[in-house]
Amino acid sequence: MIERYTLPEMGNLWTDTYKLKTWLQVEIAVCEAQAELGYIPAEAVEEIKAKANFDLKRVLEIEAEVRHDMIAFLTNVNEYVGDAGRYIHLGLTSSDVLDTALALQLVASVDVLLTRLEDLIQAIRYQAQQHRNTVMIGRSHGIHAEPITFGFKLAGWLAEVLRNRDRLVRIRDEVAVGKISGAVGTYANIDPRVEAIACQNLGLEPDTASTQVISRDRHADFVQTLALLAASIERFAVEIRNLQRTDVLEVEEYFSKGQKGSSAMPHKRNPIRSERLTGMARIIRGNAVAALENVALWHERDISHSSVERMILPDSCTLADFMIVELTDLIKNLLVYPENMQRNMNCYGGVVFSQRVMLTLVEKGMNREDAYSVVQSCAHQAWNKEDGNFQDLISKDSRVTEHLSPEEIEGCFDPQHHLKNLDQIYQRLSI
Repeated sequence: MIERYTLPEMGNLWTDTYKLKTWLQVEIAVCEAQAELGYIPAEAVEEIKAKANFDLKRVLEIEAEVRHDMIAFLTNVNEYVGDAGRYIHLGLTSSDVLDTALALQLVASVDVLLTRLEDLIQAIRYQAQQHRNTVMIGRSHGIHAEPITFGFKLAGWLAEVLRNRDRLVRIRDEVAVGKISGAVGTYANIDPRVEAIACQNLGLEPDTASTQVISRDRHADFVQTLALLAASIERFAVEIRNLQRTDVLEVEEYFSKGQKGSSAMPHKRNPIRSERLTGMARIIRGNAVAALENVALWHERDISHSSVERMILPDSCTLADFMIVELTDLIKNLLVYPENMQRNMNCYGGVVFSQRVMLTLVEKGMNREDAYSVVQSCAHQAWNKEDGNFQDLISKDSRVTEHLSPEEIEGCFDPQHHLKNLDQIYQRLSI
């Protein structure tokens, strides 16, 4: 991932140096398990732990010659360890280390994302609390529908982010799996107990039935989970973009002092952060397709997945991290314009209260089809006219006034009727 979208904490988890540290961590955990079971001398393990190290530059130098990253790594480690190094990697295949170490990276990445999500959850909940009663128009098909509140809209976002948090907790367990089972997963040259002990010490579970690799359905599930998180963020970003349109302008991204929106048009205040998030979601979604294609490997394993994962796993984790942080800051500083929400809701004389008028007429004895026809006729007369006034037309229509008093008509246009049950939703989400 390019530096522009890489935050240090997540970025550090996907450096070559960190990767090799996890490889060494796995190798040492296996040596400790071997010693615990009496397969190698305990003093050799102590020597390995005291001396084992690597130099990234040297590893890359060796790899350029041998064309095998794990062999290059082991060669360099043994340059530090000396004779005791003969006990390192006994009975293992490269993927035992690669896949188990990758699990450590994925778990660490999920932990960062979960921490980030807590900040996002609090930011959304706070804004929802501030705007529990900020009335605005709800829209379907992009067209005015009925009144809601901005807090209610945010409540939906909060519920979705909480579901994404639950998905991340689940996928953390799904990928927290190691494999120390040898060349094709049969434990031919390694005791299964070594895997159990090493995985336990690494905070992982042994894979149920590995081949030469851990099956890639787990990794596809992981990337799809990130893609779903990104899709949620994209949904929120698209909503902000729509609400910031000049002809709507109900919310707006914070525009800092000195910020400029256009090289040509000085007036521009563009939703650049929301647009950025929308684009990033496309990348992670595309990575999910690649992760799915990695599932089908030849027989017990090929390496067609390897080059793909070197890109999609760090990039997906790094982008998801950036997206959460970006959205959190955006929401914390979001500019909300209740007066514009009020203005937009009342255009054309309250046509958005049409259903309430219709239902009230039905309650007073009018046939539903007749009530629909009367209300629709008045609404369409008001629609898209500069002086259109639905409430005025309703108040003057004899078919309405013979059923409803002026007070009852006025009551149909009270937005509080539409908000009376929102507290139940707020309570579910601690808003």
